[in-house]
Amino acid sequence: MMKKILVVEDEKSIRESLLDLLAVEGFSVLGAENGLLGVQLAQQHIPDLILCDVTMPWLDGYQVLAQLRQHADTSAIPFIFLTARGAKEDFRQGMDLGADDFLAKPCTADELLSAIASRFYKQAAVDRQSQKQLDALRSSIALSLPHELRTPLNGILGLTEVLMDDFQNIDRHEMLELAQGIHNAAERLSRLIQNFLLYAELEITARDPDRLLVLRSDETRLPEILIQNVATAIAQQEGREADLQLDLQNGTMQISDLKLKKIVEELVGNAFKFSPTGTFVTVETKAIDKGMLLVIRDRGRGMTAEQLANLGAYMQFERTFYEQQGSGLGLAIAKRLVELHEGTLAIDSVPGQYTTVEVTLPSSEG
Repeated sequence: MMKKILVVEDEKSIRESLLDLLAVEGFSVLGAENGLLGVQLAQQHIPDLILCDVTMPWLDGYQVLAQLRQHADTSAIPFIFLTARGAKEDFRQGMDLGADDFLAKPCTADELLSAIASRFYKQAAVDRQSQKQLDALRSSIALSLPHELRTPLNGILGLTEVLMDDFQNIDRHEMLELAQGIHNAAERLSRLIQNFLLYAELEITARDPDRLLVLRSDETRLPEILIQNVATAIAQQEGREADLQLDLQNGTMQISDLKLKKIVEELVGNAFKFSPTGTFVTVETKAIDKGMLLVIRDRGRGMTAEQLANLGAYMQFERTFYEQQGSGLGLAIAKRLVELHEGTLAIDSVPGQYTTVEVTLPSSEG
């Protein structure tokens, strides 16, 4: 398929020479005489590459690049500056804005074509890597989803079969136990489906600048109250209220209540799930430079260095030796949520001794 190149250049003679050269080389070409028109044509036609002068009327080259990088459809288009300027600060400014290359005018045809070929080669490599990651994600879902969904589904089918086959001989107490079992299995199935869908949504968001801006625009004004409520509810559900220790400071976090709640649910839930009754689960928050730190500690089974290095979606640690409710996807979701909010999630763990999870998230006041 013929590659499409947009040339944004205010000097007519240079613009026409570039368009003629590129057309002869087999490219589909578009020309814009100023930066404003260049942005409009880029958004309308979505070229495969843009050659752009720096000093132009209406919008200069830096403004053109900045506008295009703000929109999902044009944010990843390879962008090469053409300019007579040779100062290092001009070069650095262009690269800081996300330019892919910087050619000084006048340049030879070979230099220009070589730069274009290099950009297309690198773009193809990026596309192949992205496709590889998506294929791996599809493979993980294909391998994990059937098993993870069948487990609670088989519970529902088995219990309902008992009800249908022997309903006349089941007393009210047994009926209630069967109904509770069905309900628990259905809840587990619902959580699994929600987690799989959420992880897929996060992977889409990670590749969409507009979605990322929306994701990062929310804030939690009283995270200490939210964290206390979520942690307390989990401790009560596990029958371990006496094991919960809270040390929460006031602050703000640049993340929505709903997303913060999900992170806390997964991390605190794991801390209780994988630590014995009678050992403490500690949840702390404190203000740090331009952000907040959330720390969850437990004295549970811990993880090896290899397990931590292989942390990923759809992977369950030691499935052979431990019965876990869920796919292990919850921890991967928490980590992905933190990263997409420009935070960090670090785990320090010693098998059979402890696990400490430290989460940093930006503060809306930072």
